[in-house]
Formats: sequence, structure tokens, C-alpha cells
Amino acid sequence: MKSYLLRHRSTLLKSILALSALVMVSCASAPIPIEKLAVAAAAVERANTASTRESAPAELQTAIGKLASAREAVDRRDYERAEQLAEQTILDAQLAELHAQAVRAGVAARETQEAARILRNELNR
Repeated sequence: MKSYLLRHRSTLLKSILALSALVMVSCASAPIPIEKLAVAAAAVERANTASTRESAPAELQTAIGKLASAREAVDRRDYERAEQLAEQTILDAQLAELHAQAVRAGVAARETQEAARILRNELNR
């Protein structure tokens, strides 16, 4: 056994080095961002309301487009890019929701101001 090891020592060392390199490469590759994609899809679904489609269609479309791009990146096995796009999708969906909320708040503020003006006019009669 000892003579076998001595004769094949260089082959064994090369095999060990190759196996080590393979392990390092497999550990270095980015994992599939399944959880991040699920969160991104949920964010788009939550943002995709009639109010958001009316008040913030550009922001909503940006989020939808980035989610599609993230899924395409997964198909290409570009998991790092997929994760980046999923993170951007989440932020874009939140932006769409906030923009729609701001528009609704502005409408409510104008309606309240108009109601207050009408009430003042009635009181001044």
C-alpha cells in the first residue's frame, strides 16, 4: 500500500487539488434567489391595484418589467443579476404604492379644503 501511494503520489495530489478547486467554485457561485423572487412577486402583486394602475402606472410597469427580467436572469443562470433585479423590483413596487397613496392623499386634501371652503361660505351668509 505504501509503495502504491508513493508511486501515485503526484496523481493523488492532482486529484485532491482538482477536488478542492471544484468545491471552492461550487461554493463561490451564487445560489438561486428563490426567496427574494417570491418577495418581489408578492410586492408586485400587492402593488397591482386599480388605484396604483391609475395613479402610478409607470412605476408599476417598471416593477413588473424588472420582475420579468429577474426571472429571465434565473433562466440564464445569472443568479447574482436575478437577485439584484428582484431587490429593485421590491423597491419599485413599494414606490408605485407610495406614489398612489400620495395621489390619493392629495385628492383627499383638496376635497377637504373644498368642503371647508363651502362650509365657511355657508357660515358667512
